[in-house]
Amino acid sequence: MQGPWTSGFSKEPVAGPVRVTAANLDGDGQADLENHGGPDKAVCVYSADHLPYWAEHLGLTEMTFGAFGENFTLGNLVEPGVCIGDVWEIGSAVFQVSQPRQPCWKLARRWRVKTLAAQVQQTGFTGWYFRVLAEGIVEAGQTLRLADRPCPEWTVARANRVMHIDKDDHRQAAELATLPWLAASWRHQLDKRVATAAAGPA
Repeated sequence: MQGPWTSGFSKEPVAGPVRVTAANLDGDGQADLENHGGPDKAVCVYSADHLPYWAEHLGLTEMTFGAFGENFTLGNLVEPGVCIGDVWEIGSAVFQVSQPRQPCWKLARRWRVKTLAAQVQQTGFTGWYFRVLAEGIVEAGQTLRLADRPCPEWTVARANRVMHIDKDDHRQAAELATLPWLAASWRHQLDKRVATAAAGPA
C-alpha cells in the first residue's frame, strides 16, 4: 500500500448549506471517473451506526464521519432498512437508492488494512448510493423523509448478499437485475452472471 495515489476519498464535515446537483455535491469530486461517479452514483451514503463496529474490530478509533469516503453519514439507518428504489427527501433535494456501495482498494489504502474492502462486503456494512431525482440544498443535521418505497422486498442488505455471498443463486440474481431502479452497472453484472450460468461450461 505504498506509492503516490490520487483520490477524492478523504472527506471532512461541512457546516452550512451545500448544493446538490445531478452529478454530485458542490465541492466534491471523483479522481477515478471510470469506476466512480455518474448519475447512478452521485452521492455515497454510509451509516454512522457501523463506526463502533469498525473501531472495535480493527482498532481504528479515529474513524469519524466521512471515514468511508461517503458524502452523507446517516444515523439510525442501515442496509436492512433501506431498499433499492427508495425515494428519500433531504432538505430541498430528492434522492433515490440506486445500488449498494462496492468498496474499492482505496478504502483499504486509506486505513492501511489490506482486507478491509473484502470485510466490508462480507459484513454487509457497505453503505449505498443515491441518484439525484431533484437538485436542491442540504445541510448537516437535517432529517431524512422516506417519500416512496416501490420495492420493499429488495433491501440493500439482500442485494449485497446476492452480489457478494450467494453468487450461485441465479434466480435471485435474475430477479434483482429486472429492477428498473437498480444502477445500470449492477444490472449489467447480474445479467452477465445469469447468462454465463445459462450457457453452462465452456
